[in-house]
Amino acid sequence: MKSTTVRRTTLAIAVTAALAGVAACGSGSGSGASGKDGKAASRAGQGGVTHVSPLTALRTAAASTDKADSARVDMTVSMGTLMSMKGSGTLTWAHGLSGALTLTYTGGTVADTMRATGTTSMQARYLPDAYYARMGEKFAEQASGGKHWLRYGYEDLAKLGGGSGAYLKDQMQNNTPNQSVKLLLASGDVRKAGEERIAGEHTTHYHGTVNVADIAARSSHSLTAAQLADMKRQLSRSGITTDTVDLWVNDQNLLVKKVETADTTNGAMTSTATYRDYGVKVSVAAPPKSDTADFKELMASQGAGAGRS
Repeated sequence: MKSTTVRRTTLAIAVTAALAGVAACGSGSGSGASGKDGKAASRAGQGGVTHVSPLTALRTAAASTDKADSARVDMTVSMGTLMSMKGSGTLTWAHGLSGALTLTYTGGTVADTMRATGTTSMQARYLPDAYYARMGEKFAEQASGGKHWLRYGYEDLAKLGGGSGAYLKDQMQNNTPNQSVKLLLASGDVRKAGEERIAGEHTTHYHGTVNVADIAARSSHSLTAAQLADMKRQLSRSGITTDTVDLWVNDQNLLVKKVETADTTNGAMTSTATYRDYGVKVSVAAPPKSDTADFKELMASQGAGAGRS
C-alpha cells in the first residue's frame, strides 16, 4: 500500500473517530435515568407544572445529565464534501470520555479514502489517554504489519496541525455530554421553540445560536468568565464562526436529542445524536498490544511525523 495512502488513511481516522466522539458526546441525553432531582425542579405546586425560564430548565438538564454517567448513543455527522458517517454504541462520562462506537462511513472524500483500504466501517474504543480504531484486513496486511488496531494517543494528536490537533485533544479529554447545553447557556438568546414527541416521549424543544465573536462580550450569569473564554477558544480552533444548537428535553429534565449545525473550515457541519438507556454499564479496554500499531510510529515509518501536517 502506498505511503501516501497510509498517511491519508491514518489522518482521516484521526479526524473522523475524534469527531464522532465529540459529536456523540456533544450533549448527554436519553431516557431511563431516574431524574428525580429534575422532576422536583420542574414539577411543583397544586398538581400542575411550574413554568420555568429556558435558562433555568437547561441548568437543571445539565445537572441531571452529569449525574447520569452513561447512555446508549446513536449519531450522524456530515461535514461538507469531506465526510458523512453514522455511529452507535455506549459511552460513559463519569471519569472523562470512554466507551465504544461502531462507525460507518456513508459519503464524502473520507469514505472514498477508507474504501480504498477495504474499510467501510470500524470499531472505535475511547479511553482516557487514547482512542483505538480497528482497521480492515487489507489495511492490516499491507500497512500495519498484520495488526488490526491503531492507537491514537491524545498527546500525539495535540501535535497534529497545531491548533486543530490541540482542539482534538482538548475535546476528547475534556468534553462533557452536556456541551450542547453549555453552548446554549453561553448564547444568551436561548428560547423555547415548542413541544414535541421524540421517540414516544414528550419533550420541550430549546433553540439558540452561538456567535463565537460575541461569546466573551455577552453578559451571562450562567457560565463563568473562564468557561466562556474556554468555549470561544474551542470553537475558534475548529474554524466555527456560529453554532446553532437545538435540544429536546424530556419531562425528567434529561436530553433525548440534540442537533448542532455550524460553518467550519471544511464546510457546513451537522451532527445529530439521540440517547437512551441512561445508566447502562460501559466496559471498555485497550485492544491487545500484540494486535495494535501506534499511529505516531506508523506515520514516522511512512515518512511523516505526528507533528507534521
